[in-house]
Amino acid sequence: MLKICFFFILFFFPIGLLSSELSSLQAQIDMMWILIASALVFFMQAGFGLLETGMIRAKNTINVAMKNFTDFTVAVIIFWFVGFGFMFGETFEGILGFSGFGLSGLNTSWDYTFFIFQVVFAGTAATIISGAIAERMKFAGYLVITVCVTAVIYPISGHWIWGGGLLSEQTGWLQELGFLDFAGSTVVHSVGGWVGLAIAWVLGPRIGRYDKNGNLQEIPGHNLQMASIGVLILWLGWFGFNGGSTLSSDKSIAIIILNTNLSAAAGAVTSLLISFVASNSLKVESILNGALAGLVGVTAGCAYVGPWGSIFIGITSSIVMLYSTWLLNYKLKIDDPVGAISVHGVCGVWGTLAVGLFKTGELFSLKNLSVQFLGSAVAFFWSFFVAYAFFKFIDYFVGLRVSAEEEFQGLDYSEHATGAYPDFNVTSIK
Repeated sequence: MLKICFFFILFFFPIGLLSSELSSLQAQIDMMWILIASALVFFMQAGFGLLETGMIRAKNTINVAMKNFTDFTVAVIIFWFVGFGFMFGETFEGILGFSGFGLSGLNTSWDYTFFIFQVVFAGTAATIISGAIAERMKFAGYLVITVCVTAVIYPISGHWIWGGGLLSEQTGWLQELGFLDFAGSTVVHSVGGWVGLAIAWVLGPRIGRYDKNGNLQEIPGHNLQMASIGVLILWLGWFGFNGGSTLSSDKSIAIIILNTNLSAAAGAVTSLLISFVASNSLKVESILNGALAGLVGVTAGCAYVGPWGSIFIGITSSIVMLYSTWLLNYKLKIDDPVGAISVHGVCGVWGTLAVGLFKTGELFSLKNLSVQFLGSAVAFFWSFFVAYAFFKFIDYFVGLRVSAEEEFQGLDYSEHATGAYPDFNVTSIK
């Protein structure tokens, strides 16, 4: 009997140790993948910076670049201090988190890894807004937007959808209903896009965007080569954005990144073809935004659809982007210099709805579609109306827009006392 017991100890004890070591190794691999994905998402800030500076006039490039730089730095501090707790803290009825402010009570390696991944997402939501309100907004006012978005608007709606991300036993109220947004078509992109819409509405269009009869006037970007490089960087970063949302290193990463790539390519090709057929030319801005539309559209469902579904999402997202851009420009007369509202806001909604239509094994599910519609509508009303009311109030008493003289001179000179291209005569840069 002793010999049998001794045999079992010798045989199973090393297996137990091995199992424990493998579990620990897997946890370390998971954390390493999420940190790599976080770095890719952080690199998207460079992509946004290049895209937005390339899409606007030369006299405003430093201002936009600095807004992209400072919104991330402010977002990190504000999200650490208050936003993370509202979004992922212990929930009150699935509505709001109430713990983890300043990362209090969180001290494990996984806690820190999870925060790092989430803070770069918060930074992305804030950065989306800068393109929609470029070339006419005061720098200080823009920083107020960043604080408002990362402290209140983004984390609260995020809690409704992703509240169980850190504490698996809790869920947000939309999450409880079955709302699906794998990597943030609604949580990140639509919220950022709708806040951008609200502020653009408050500010009004740039001087010269519409003539005295209300006809649209083209204001071309100064460097579309720069913008195209920015989109390629964003495309690369999106592999971490969507792939890292697994929150683990498992075999699903491959299909997620495949779907991300296919949708982006389909969106770009669709815009290229439509641009050529419609105008017999290749409009660079539309092609670049077509790729981004495909990326935003597939973000909600990249883990839930197959390759054919992702291609269809990319094609339709591009069409949705082009139509909504036309609607904003010609009918609503909302001036968005880079197309952020259409790409992120509108395509974010479409991508979220597409989950209810193309989820593998549950195609065209009316139940899923209704829940997706509800979540998209709630996110719109929350982010748009809170932002519009708050900043309309601020604009009335303080003023968010620069003066006409400053706008003509260029925000690089009026707010930073320098220019990206010092050899240019500022009065010649229209």
